[in-house]
Amino acid sequence: MTADRTTIDPDALTADAIRAGALAGRPVTVLGLARSGIGLVRFFRDAGASVTIYDVRPSDELAEAFSAVGPSGQGGLTLLAGPDVDPAAALVGAHLVATSPSINPDYPTTEPRLRAALRALVAARAAGEPGAPALVSEADLFLRLCPAPTIGVTGTKGKTTTSSLIAALLAEDAAHPVELGGNIGRPLVDVLPTLTPEHRVVVELSELQLPTLSRGTDVAVYTNVTSDHLDRHGSLEAYRAVKRRLAELTRARGGLLVLNGDDPFVAGLERDYDRPMSGGWPGRTITRYRTAGTAADGVGVVDGRIVAASIGEILPVGELPLPGDHNVANALAAISVALHFAIPRAAIRRAVAAFQGVEHRLEPVMEVAGVRFVNDSQGTQPDAVAAALWAFPPPVVLIAGGRDKGVDLSPLGPVVADRAVAAVLIGESGPALEQLFRASGLTETSQAASLDEAVRRADDLARDALASRAPGTVATVLLSPAAASFDMFEDYAARGRAFKAAVAALAAELAAKRAAGQ
Repeated sequence: MTADRTTIDPDALTADAIRAGALAGRPVTVLGLARSGIGLVRFFRDAGASVTIYDVRPSDELAEAFSAVGPSGQGGLTLLAGPDVDPAAALVGAHLVATSPSINPDYPTTEPRLRAALRALVAARAAGEPGAPALVSEADLFLRLCPAPTIGVTGTKGKTTTSSLIAALLAEDAAHPVELGGNIGRPLVDVLPTLTPEHRVVVELSELQLPTLSRGTDVAVYTNVTSDHLDRHGSLEAYRAVKRRLAELTRARGGLLVLNGDDPFVAGLERDYDRPMSGGWPGRTITRYRTAGTAADGVGVVDGRIVAASIGEILPVGELPLPGDHNVANALAAISVALHFAIPRAAIRRAVAAFQGVEHRLEPVMEVAGVRFVNDSQGTQPDAVAAALWAFPPPVVLIAGGRDKGVDLSPLGPVVADRAVAAVLIGESGPALEQLFRASGLTETSQAASLDEAVRRADDLARDALASRAPGTVATVLLSPAAASFDMFEDYAARGRAFKAAVAALAAELAAKRAAGQ
């Protein structure tokens, strides 16, 4: 449909037009006042739009978020909040509707009344009804307007580590400033007005954002695609279709695809690139990375060294500061991108060696009298938990549990039984996980009512395990939940922070006891 004069056509919206006042005085609705929503409100308000915000949470829960964008009723800003507000009212009169990533008319996890209102809007647009506004996500709006080259990173696990390492490698080129954001927790629409063609932008893209995109990135990086978020997508094939979208959109603009040759689904995306496209084919640009051997045009590991087909050896695997084979793969992906942007070999080696990882992903918290505590709160999927368990030598005590994501966890049971000496279970899925782990052969399990209790119980179990080990052995208490956080915490980051606080409290208590001679 061609938008009429009472709506804003996203396809006709440009950064120059916005600077010239294309949004001034225009009514825009922003759905959701989390991080992306706050960024959208700031962007539209700075462009002169009259912004209406809708959020299902009561207004008293939004005080901190709303303070970040300004007072209601001033400067063209209106807040409609709370369970008593009809979300359809927020759409009335809007010339454009912008959404946070979790709000989608096709997701059963979207609040039912809001989902119904959005589906009615989509149907009205499809029917060509005058005045029906377009629906655009924060990620799509950013990619529509970004003047700089973009590197999109997606996959089931490893996105944040890979995105962060790519940004660190690209930052070695001082002539091209780097911005990092997206699903990593920073809405890039916040920095959109400051970007130039000289910038490079790394965008982490999740299964929430990908279906909302209308265009791809200049480089699309895939880590791996296994099984996740089936509570939202309904089936593994539907989830894979969402992940495939970035490759399809990047292909359409002739961009570079960086593929994990060790992952069957990701490697198979190359076959899609070989298929003809209707209306012409802009070119085939693919590079691959593998943890065993190297492709003729890619990056891999040969005799314990990371090697690129184009320039030879880059650095020994032993110089990677992050534990686990999965982090070797993440490094290979990042190095592939760095080579594409002509980052020198010495700069790559220096930046990789200095990279210390990201919060909540195999994050070392502290070591307390022979027990190492590791925060892997982002480990919400079985493959990620398995990789975390293999990253540390025995003995390992696992803390797991939370809200079930609808993913088959049965393959995780044997790995836990093999790699962990004990498991402490929390949250809604705790009982089911305990049953699974015991059925797989793990004999030491227990339930905890809180994360504080779980940390203390896991510490006791780790010290019991150390009693039969050689002097100098270090035990690991690993928080890697294999579940979402929403039964006990706002998100995985809040869960990770709570874990670190519990470890700090335990360490202080143990230090006080030692000081008292107990």
